[in-house]
Amino acid sequence: MISRIWHGWTTRGNADKYEAMLKEEIFVGIQNRHIRGFKGIQLLRREVGDEVEFVTIMLFDSLDAVREFAGEDYEVAVVPEKARAVLSHFDERSQHYEIRVERKGEG
Repeated sequence: MISRIWHGWTTRGNADKYEAMLKEEIFVGIQNRHIRGFKGIQLLRREVGDEVEFVTIMLFDSLDAVREFAGEDYEVAVVPEKARAVLSHFDERSQHYEIRVERKGEG
């Protein structure tokens, strides 16, 4: 299993707009692509000084599935123009990690 991690930052004034765009448009668009090996996506958010940081964590079965999502140069960030308009700055490249252990809690 592969975890694809990406960071983007907005102003506080754009944070809710960006989060809504992610949840209502961008994530839906990814889901509708029916990428073989795509397992899901998580969105994290936190305030950092005058900015709001967003982290997306996508899960894939393999690097081949990541390539189907992002292209041959799979580390390049996939950031639609509409999202770029409200982001202050963002990672140009995503990081990929092999998930070695995943344990569920008892609760």
